Amino acid sequence: MTSTGGWAQLRGQARSLETQTETLFHTYSQFAAVPNIPAKPSEDERVAEAKIQDILEKRETLIAHLTRLLDSEATLGQSGLKQNNLSRHREILQEHRQELKRLKSQIQDARNRANLLSNVRSDIDAYHSNNPEAAESDYMLGERGHIDNSNNMADNILIQAYAVNDNFVQQREMLSSINRRITGAAAQVPGLNSLIGRISAKKRRDGIIMGSFIAFCFLLFLYFM
Repeated sequence: MTSTGGWAQLRGQARSLETQTETLFHTYSQFAAVPNIPAKPSEDERVAEAKIQDILEKRETLIAHLTRLLDSEATLGQSGLKQNNLSRHREILQEHRQELKRLKSQIQDARNRANLLSNVRSDIDAYHSNNPEAAESDYMLGERGHIDNSNNMADNILIQAYAVNDNFVQQREMLSSINRRITGAAAQVPGLNSLIGRISAKKRRDGIIMGSFIAFCFLLFLYFM
């Protein structure tokens, strides 16, 4: 196998393993979002973590092979492009190692929170079992809290209703004031009231004519049916 062919083959394997690592990260991260995360890692969680660790070790080995292959070509003139490619594989490997640590910490934090909540619930249940009077008192306090919340919600609704009503009253007063000013201004302009009256009379007359026409058309329609 030529050095160029060996380099291309090893790089292809490295890229494939990087893609597999990303896929496994997605699967592994789901364990932190499990609703009822178990107190200890499940078999699936351990398998996923072991697969990631195994692929990371394989990538470390591939990078070592690529490094030796690149060093063997130094006498023929070291390729800057290959050196950049190798550096990028190292960077991605380091990033993935950090990502694995972050995911492991995230899963452990979720497990610690779940265990803490479970312990608190257990302590509360044990306390209520040993102190039935205290359990009844807590129940009554909880019901009282629900009633207080309902009363507060009703009070807020009434306050909003009163505010809306006050707004309507203010708008009505403002419209009445505007109407009075318009009426007063019309009274001060000679002939304006008469003009408004004639316009109103014309509208009524037009309405009567239109109504009569519609009635006549309706009667014709009934006649010819």
